[in-house]
Amino acid sequence: MTRDTVLFVDDEEHLRIAAGQTFDLAEVSFHLMNNAEAALTLIEEGFDGILVTDIRMPGMDGVALMQRALKIDPDLPVILITGHGDVELAVTCIKDGAYDFLEKPCEPARLVACVKRALEKRRLTLENKDLRAQVASPDVVQARLIGRSAAMQSVRASVAAMAQTDADVLITGDTGTGKEVAARAIHAASAQADGPFVLINCAALPDSLIESELFGHEAGAFPGAMRARYGKFEHARGGVLCLDEIDLLPMPLQAKLLDVLHNRTVTRLGSNDAIPLDMRVIALAKSNLETAVAKGVFRSDLLYRLNLLTLHMPPLAERRDDIPGLFTVLAQEAATRRGRPIPVIPPQLVSTLSTREWPGNVRELRNAAERFVLDLPPGLQADVDEGVSLADRMAAHEKALISAAIVAHGGRLKDAYESLGLSRKTLYDKMQKHGLNRDDLAPKD
Repeated sequence: MTRDTVLFVDDEEHLRIAAGQTFDLAEVSFHLMNNAEAALTLIEEGFDGILVTDIRMPGMDGVALMQRALKIDPDLPVILITGHGDVELAVTCIKDGAYDFLEKPCEPARLVACVKRALEKRRLTLENKDLRAQVASPDVVQARLIGRSAAMQSVRASVAAMAQTDADVLITGDTGTGKEVAARAIHAASAQADGPFVLINCAALPDSLIESELFGHEAGAFPGAMRARYGKFEHARGGVLCLDEIDLLPMPLQAKLLDVLHNRTVTRLGSNDAIPLDMRVIALAKSNLETAVAKGVFRSDLLYRLNLLTLHMPPLAERRDDIPGLFTVLAQEAATRRGRPIPVIPPQLVSTLSTREWPGNVRELRNAAERFVLDLPPGLQADVDEGVSLADRMAAHEKALISAAIVAHGGRLKDAYESLGLSRKTLYDKMQKHGLNRDDLAPKD
């Protein structure tokens, strides 16, 4: 069975055929079954899809099927198809773990919309489980946050400590410094690791949609709201909601977010019922929120609520010693991803990488590694700062060349000084002069 599959169970053939046609038109993978017992044989922990089942069926009914399926995998989204007389039963099933229910006759558009939301939730859940499996190393944080500089050692120590709490976190840093990577590392190493990691970019949604996306809505809450919808807060229950570019969240929604953080409840648009939340919020910001508070565009009380735990991601300019090794890792990842041989990185290129400014930080470095693997012109030139003396530029270039040679030869100093045309003593003297340590440049075992 393919990934992201809808397992549709109904004893009525004409309804199965209709559902299949609907899924075909929507380009949704599906598998049709006529009884619950047969469906159970396809459901196992980690099943890639979702379950859609009629309630009324001979033999094992849809409710019993849901209960059996959730015992196998409690995270499996189950959508119930019900007649008018079973609505109350379906509501009870929602409380018992069902994802949603649809009343007969079910309009194709409503079925597809509900199924796609459930598939997305399933995808997020399984993605998080896969990530945890991939980083199931002795040190999850180490596996995600690469670098041996003092700055990155400090970041890893902070991330590891934050992962041991359930407090909300504010992560700041320039574009491309790895704020989301740090957030995912906190989640993966925390007690919330089994829950979802839900990311939303506050700057990517129109103002008119942000409130509905975050808080959800009831049917009829606004024109076009034909049915109730979960918001991101509810999707993140038991896990982490990551709010990227929170500094661009409109002021009215900042007040509502503050209320959510304070009460740990959410109220959908058009409803008066508060829904309890068990979730952690990690907020990401590229601008200085204290400056934003001073300008009157960010609430001070929200900042005080978020900055109980804070983490600043350093730019590459503050950890240049990490650039050679980081570029090597990124190039290897790009080669593996694209099915290409792992490239040999010439020392001259590493020298250039180490001396430029990288305003886009790790993201820009990753793009350069991708182009290098694809044999495309890297388009890299060492940046020239008019305020730096010639002697300082030459020293930086010498340091970069030595670092590159050591990286290129896998930390073997004899090969490095021979390739540079230096004596052993001269190489050691220059390494001491520039504060270079072989262990920081040699590949890890």
